[in-house]
Amino acid sequence: MSGHSKWATTKRAKAVVDAKRGAIFTKLANIITIAAKKGGDIDANPSLRAAVDKAKTVNMPKDNIERAIKKGTGELAGDVVEELYYEAVLPNNVQVVIKCLTDNKNRSAATIRHALSKAGGSLGSVMWNFEQKGVVVITKEELKNKNINLEELELELIEVDIDDFKSEDDVVVVLAKIENLQKVRKHLEDKNLIIDSAEIEYIAKEKNNLEEESLEKIRNFLEELDDLEDVSDYYLNVEV
Repeated sequence: MSGHSKWATTKRAKAVVDAKRGAIFTKLANIITIAAKKGGDIDANPSLRAAVDKAKTVNMPKDNIERAIKKGTGELAGDVVEELYYEAVLPNNVQVVIKCLTDNKNRSAATIRHALSKAGGSLGSVMWNFEQKGVVVITKEELKNKNINLEELELELIEVDIDDFKSEDDVVVVLAKIENLQKVRKHLEDKNLIIDSAEIEYIAKEKNNLEEESLEKIRNFLEELDDLEDVSDYYLNVEV
């Protein structure tokens, strides 16, 4: 669970609010800068393409995007932004991987530990239960508007080498190997579909089911993470 599932709606809505006060731009600029370290060509760098597309969805100015790319490729000087991952365990064996992009390791570590402590969790090894996947999300409303049949779409995407196709509430989630992410995206765009998101995420191999009361506590924890400037994303093993 991360950028898709029920949390996706909350995160997308919150991103719009954050954009009005500029906080999300800082996070997105860091994401773009880190991605651009692997190359500034969007067509040849799936991570950068996904980061730029995400920035465009919240109307991040073009100049900000270009500046972030140049910082990543070394064309512009600036604070060194590092990518850090914190692994943790919350009550009820909820595993979480927290991705931070920061220019201050000590600040990030302190804020993450504080948030975990408030939620009754602590740092602990959980990455063994996660693997990276390309994740494409399309709203069911978009599929309905374009008269796309779910079963037919799934069969088409199987031919494009997807790993999984899930219908979740108001969205359809397509999982693929990282190297196939852009191929899947192109297939969908060629059908004139507007993609809600296309990102590289950590997906839990084994997932955990929680009661609503426990889920509410997790939501509160995730809301706190959303408010931390250094946190760019998080991934959980919770099945909603």
